[in-house]
Amino acid sequence: MSDAVTEIDRAVVSAQLGRSPRGLSAVAHRCPCGLPSVVRTRPRLEDGTPFPTLYYLTCSRLCSRVGGLEASGMMREMTERLASDGELAAAYQRAHLAYLAERDAIEPLGMPISAGGMPNRVKCLHALVAHALAVGPGVNPFGDEALAAVGDWWRSGPCVDV
Repeated sequence: MSDAVTEIDRAVVSAQLGRSPRGLSAVAHRCPCGLPSVVRTRPRLEDGTPFPTLYYLTCSRLCSRVGGLEASGMMREMTERLASDGELAAAYQRAHLAYLAERDAIEPLGMPISAGGMPNRVKCLHALVAHALAVGPGVNPFGDEALAAVGDWWRSGPCVDV
């Protein structure tokens, strides 16, 4: 799902991030509370700088939980699994190619860099979770796995006051 960005969305994302968002083009996912949780960014920032991160996780509560997973060593374990599980590595490669195709359909950057370390390692669970939320389950295996591990982050209500 991608929604046009309203002024309220822009204010919410600014509050979630603690700064003004850069390259904001759409809301790619909303928490069950209705606030943006993932935004889509343009492949180039306003000054022309390439920005290969198409999906950006904004929900501060979800970001915190994903940060806890990163601190637990989950990324290292996931990367190790890529070397020993051919099916998983192939699924992660497909996620990478889908990510590049979607970004390049907006504006080609001429570089094979996607996000989160795809396709050879797991570098940023935040980017992988953002991708999984934006495109839905079954596309990014590590994004799906990390999202399942964080549980119902929205249960205690909105992460920021509107």
